[in-house]
Amino acid sequence: MPGFLLIVLVPYLLLNYYVGSRLWQYIFCYLTPGWGKAFWPLFWLIAFTPLASRVKALPVSTQVKDFLAFSGDYWLAALYYFLLFFLVADLGGFLARRLGVLPEAAGKPLAAGLAAAVLVAALLAYGSWNARNPRVTYYEVAIAKPACGLDELRVVMVSDIHLGPIVGYERLEGLVAAINARKPDLVLLPGDIIDENVSYFVELNMAEPFRALKPRFGVWAVFGNHEYISGKAEEVTDRLREAGITVLRDEYAKVGESFYIVGRDDRRRAQFGGRGRQELGVVMSGIDRRLPVLLMDHQPYNLDEAAGQGVDLQVSGHTHVGQMFPNNFVTGRMFEVDWGHLNKGAYQIIVSSGFGTWGPPIRVGNRPEIVDIRIRFAAPAGD
Repeated sequence: MPGFLLIVLVPYLLLNYYVGSRLWQYIFCYLTPGWGKAFWPLFWLIAFTPLASRVKALPVSTQVKDFLAFSGDYWLAALYYFLLFFLVADLGGFLARRLGVLPEAAGKPLAAGLAAAVLVAALLAYGSWNARNPRVTYYEVAIAKPACGLDELRVVMVSDIHLGPIVGYERLEGLVAAINARKPDLVLLPGDIIDENVSYFVELNMAEPFRALKPRFGVWAVFGNHEYISGKAEEVTDRLREAGITVLRDEYAKVGESFYIVGRDDRRRAQFGGRGRQELGVVMSGIDRRLPVLLMDHQPYNLDEAAGQGVDLQVSGHTHVGQMFPNNFVTGRMFEVDWGHLNKGAYQIIVSSGFGTWGPPIRVGNRPEIVDIRIRFAAPAGD
């Protein structure tokens, strides 16, 4: 608890106080005097909604808690963009005063405050629509190895679905229909399939839509960090397998005598009370590297390790490309590739922006996606 207070709660309260103060100065102080008594109680009620919705012992129904979580996550997005606006406005005003462009007594104009409110509302509205309208992204990949009996492979990859109260049954049905429309040979789900709480997956019978997937070489998945957050990793594994999904946790499988699929456990596994994942070389011991090797690893870290182990194609997610602009500048510095297709010699990686969202159910500056990959293999020697 002391650590939580210092690292999360205190900064969160301070940021909210800063934004609340600026909202009062820019907008609400111009309204009727009665707002002076009502503003701060209403503001803090909204500000505490994201925290209250995550209290397991909160004495409200699941529906009420879901509504609190939904509205609270929207507040987090609004807080973020109000914070950016007011920081820029305050910094710009400070510099303008020092340069003599603005008089020292210049106040906070109502027009600027209303413009900020309209801009934030527009970003939330657009981001909500954008997050619910995925695109299909196409890649063509050549692997210079023969895959016995296969000239090419059609793969659909979907990362970061985040099934839960936001991405529910109907959106999962739509996703499955979109995947089946691609007529893939193989479906890969590289992590964060379930958003923290597996109970939604069970209660809403989300296994049923997954069972409609019938690719020739099956549906395969690995864990992301979110599968571990609930503390019920074994139940998540069981539920996904009941849905017809083969889960690989530091394991590999040979598929149709033609290629290998390697599934790495998430790199943050140890942070959630378990042992750390194995080294990739240990996981891949026993693999015949003369055949194509496809790797699923949720987080696109340490790409040189996979390249050094003879992986031909890696698929990853996790980054969401920041999910909300301008966070993409952060992910662009954190990862060698935070979205798209990268070649490093014989090794290639495709990183998806993901299908769902985490926290605020909005996307700004990027699109959710379903990834359609066409892999061409080398012809066998002598052909």
